[in-house]
Amino acid sequence: MESRLSVAGQTVQPVLIMFPLGLFAMAVLFDLADLLGGPTILGALAYWNIVAGLVIGTLVAVASAADVMFLRRPQARRLGALRTLINLGVLVAFAVIMMVRVRATDRVAGGGVFLIEVLALALAIFGAWFAGQLANGHTPAFARAATGAREY
Repeated sequence: MESRLSVAGQTVQPVLIMFPLGLFAMAVLFDLADLLGGPTILGALAYWNIVAGLVIGTLVAVASAADVMFLRRPQARRLGALRTLINLGVLVAFAVIMMVRVRATDRVAGGGVFLIEVLALALAIFGAWFAGQLANGHTPAFARAATGAREY
């Protein structure tokens, strides 16, 4: 899938996507360590990783929307919109997790919130894989079926 938003010949969105993905992954690891008996500061670190991931994830969403806006082919535009919706789903999930944790003591997560974090991280990893497949010119079968696109 072609990208119009680039700096020094490199597309911006694939580079930016790694920052929130890494921050969300570290949040899950910090929460796991906290739930396994680590110091409570790990829960606060996880919370602030989520906050930073949401801020940078918003920039990624803007870059992704700019890419989709300038696509010319309808199939590529639908695939780009699907990619953007997956990324927005991840942001919404982590925003809900952040809002739940605001009232918690020391911003620590319980077992239920941790399970939602793991599922949101799995969705983020899937979204990164999907974007990578599109960047390499491969359209996964589920996306072809959902958007009516063909391999290009």
